[in-house]
Amino acid sequence: MEDAINSRSPANTTSYRDAGVDIDAGNALVEAIKPLARATARPGTAAGLGGFGALFDLRAAGYRDPVLVATTDGVGTKLKIAIDTGRHETIGVDLVAMCVNDLVVQGAEPLFFLDYFATGKLDVVATAVVIAGIAAACAQSGCALIGGETAEMPGLYRVGDYDLAGFAVGAVERGQELPRPGISAGDVVLGLASNGVHSNGFSLVRRIVADSGLGFEAPAPWAPETTLGAALLAPTRLYVKSCLAAARAGQIKGLAHITGGGLIENPPRVLPDDLAIEIDPTAWPLPPVFGWLMRQGGVPAHEMARTFNCGIGMIVVAAPDQAEAAVRTLVEAGERVCRIGRVVPGRADASRLVMPGLEQAWSA
Repeated sequence: MEDAINSRSPANTTSYRDAGVDIDAGNALVEAIKPLARATARPGTAAGLGGFGALFDLRAAGYRDPVLVATTDGVGTKLKIAIDTGRHETIGVDLVAMCVNDLVVQGAEPLFFLDYFATGKLDVVATAVVIAGIAAACAQSGCALIGGETAEMPGLYRVGDYDLAGFAVGAVERGQELPRPGISAGDVVLGLASNGVHSNGFSLVRRIVADSGLGFEAPAPWAPETTLGAALLAPTRLYVKSCLAAARAGQIKGLAHITGGGLIENPPRVLPDDLAIEIDPTAWPLPPVFGWLMRQGGVPAHEMARTFNCGIGMIVVAAPDQAEAAVRTLVEAGERVCRIGRVVPGRADASRLVMPGLEQAWSA
């Protein structure tokens, strides 16, 4: 046995790199993204990248009696379009938006964000582009990028493929959480315009595109000045600063982020069990991307509303005497707002979202 060990030559040694994991590439990525993370620093940030953990000082962030709110999410199969087209610039924005938009519906200010990036073989340049998008969205949301994890896992992912997950923590002063008590029949429902498909329903989107025979580099049927891939990769809108402004002004009672489950499933989540929401589907124009998906895929209107945001990325509930003030605040913050419905009496055992005339409105 000793002879066998001694006969092992340097040419026969095996390294972690030989197994497909490049530690040097990982270190290069960390160095590349350190300036991106530093650019997102905000009051409360207490450490840079590279440690075993990241610190955040709530008192330095200005909180006296905070309630912490945490979210985690991913981007779903929208990633496949980014991978297939080589367009990685905005997929990180989607990741942050899916998390921080869920924080703000609780009334929480996003404080810090961490990402998880997993791949088969680390491409430092492409990964840095993804993380640059994450950092840009964090900066736009007032949220510090304080850490993350990059995992190189050969054999689990094909070369070129990657997956993303995000984790965000926010805070709200005790007693200021959303939804607020007192949502009642007669309250006004406002809709904030989306930026396209956002990050839900992409398994159906990709199926429709595949069946259409179009490639992602073909002109988008509803926007021929750009490619189909680029149009579908329009990033999820960040609603943090506008919605926080309205919440802190006391102008709104509740918010609902329109993600998985679309317009049908999400708005009732902010209501007491004895209330429902009635939405007028003619109150806003159905954006062309959704019209194309509906026609090309033969998707019924109700299925569209249960799968996609259909042009409304965030729902706002406001008292009738505060609705106009809320609209002004949201518009001043850059949102496109329309009055789309009202809160009505309902039952816990019944459908709690009503869209009368949906099939006729969206089939025209």
